[in-house]
Amino acid sequence: AIDRLGEQFMDQRVFVAFAGFETRMREPERARAIYAYALARLPRAKAQALYSQYVRFEKQHGGAREIEQAVVGRRRAQHEARVRADAHDYDAWLEYARLEEEAGDRARARDVYERAAAAHPRVADKALWRRYVYVWLFYALFEERTCGDVARARRVYEAALALVPHAQFTFAKLWLQYAWFEVRQRNVAQARRRLGQALGVCPKRKLFRGYIALELELREFDRVRRLYAKHVEFSAASCAVWVEFAQLEQALGEHERCRALFELAVAQPVLDMPEVLWKAYIDFEQALGNDDATRALYARLLQLTDHVKVWVSCARFELRASGLPAARAVFERGSQRLRALAHGQEPGQEREQHNQERVALLDAWREVEEQTQGGEPARVVAQMPRRVRRRRELDDGSLEEYFDYVFPDDEQGARFKLLAKAHQWKQGQAE
Repeated sequence: AIDRLGEQFMDQRVFVAFAGFETRMREPERARAIYAYALARLPRAKAQALYSQYVRFEKQHGGAREIEQAVVGRRRAQHEARVRADAHDYDAWLEYARLEEEAGDRARARDVYERAAAAHPRVADKALWRRYVYVWLFYALFEERTCGDVARARRVYEAALALVPHAQFTFAKLWLQYAWFEVRQRNVAQARRRLGQALGVCPKRKLFRGYIALELELREFDRVRRLYAKHVEFSAASCAVWVEFAQLEQALGEHERCRALFELAVAQPVLDMPEVLWKAYIDFEQALGNDDATRALYARLLQLTDHVKVWVSCARFELRASGLPAARAVFERGSQRLRALAHGQEPGQEREQHNQERVALLDAWREVEEQTQGGEPARVVAQMPRRVRRRRELDDGSLEEYFDYVFPDDEQGARFKLLAKAHQWKQGQAE
């Protein structure tokens, strides 16, 4: 039928029927040749049923190698259909290339990578480019580790860097992987040049951290210092960077440098997470056993914030450093300060927040008194508030119920005010 009609009229059903006939005649080799002939000539899109039948045939009549080849061929056809349907489906390209790598066909794998790399995004969409860059990263690793072709791997990295629109965005992972590739080739100077170029193009935090990690691996601490200096110059508001820089100096035993860095950091006008910075500074002084310096830091911090956690932390420090009386004095100061803040606010959410912080402080104080020998938890219990339900009018005229705290000293003050007003009224009546 094929000879009579010609190859342009070939249909997968003809080959399936022909191979099935040879199989029934107990001629598996002839059937396998028919399948190979058909699969080599029919387009993949028109041979799905043929592939399925071929896989079933090999499972019945073939060995492990033939079965594996049939399965790979079927999966190859599926991947080919996916990438033809959408050339920018880079996950499909990577799965396709991984299939060829696992099959051990380096030429096919390289061809898939080349085809995927040619289908670069036409728009400057970073999310789309991120998946595309992974194609180049896996391609370079394939050439370096699987094929052992260092020169080709270097060309892959260079081509990828030439394609990325660095004016709009860049990818730190690409620069860093290239740099580590050069380090593995014992070409540290080239790795540094590339990372320096990356920082000049786009000084991202991830690039700084990756470059610093590389120099730390090489034990080049002077270079690490210079990189951290550039990093804090670039992102002076980042407390994490300051803390990392200071911790480096602490690990190197340069305590004066570490302290100077912390002082520079806390003097910055804008900080993203000042609580992290102050905690690291305080922990540093505590680790050195400098109680006076730690106490001075807490005093400075309490001038900037009245957060209840700072008061509790300061009190626990005094408990360890000076004993219960000093811790009790801090708790009392904190309670009075939070009480003053609450009274300075009109009834509302801010006042409720200060009351809740005061309750948290008293809870921590009671815990310290209970866990410390010679403690007096009863004196704290006497200051604990009652929880009451109240109502307030909203802007739209409706009423809202909420819970508030009434402290004993507040009730006593309210009674004194009421008695004073009654006394004034009585004097007025007498006059």
